[in-house]
Amino acid sequence: MKNRVAVTIAGQEYTLLAPEEESYVRKVAAYVDAQIQEVTGQGRLSQADAAVLAAVNVGDQYFREQEAAENLRRQLKEELEASARLKNELSECKREIFKLQNRLQNKKP
Repeated sequence: MKNRVAVTIAGQEYTLLAPEEESYVRKVAAYVDAQIQEVTGQGRLSQADAAVLAAVNVGDQYFREQEAAENLRRQLKEELEASARLKNELSECKREIFKLQNRLQNKKP
């Protein structure tokens, strides 16, 4: 079910339809409004120009976050692979210890 949420962005009222919770939609709208306010604070811009610059900023943030997430996934994969190698090494060491213990027990008179 889609929720109707009335929000204000850059001084304009909008009614948004979204399947997400109202609080989430309001948070997104507030973020977009803040981005527009940030670029309009840098000089006199039309609302359309401010919206475009804000969209470029949001796009930049999106791609930077996507790259950061990919780096984290890569690091996690590397750590999991290292963990698997260490686990195998530990198993091999345990087998070797078991073999050595058996040899010592078999040598006792």
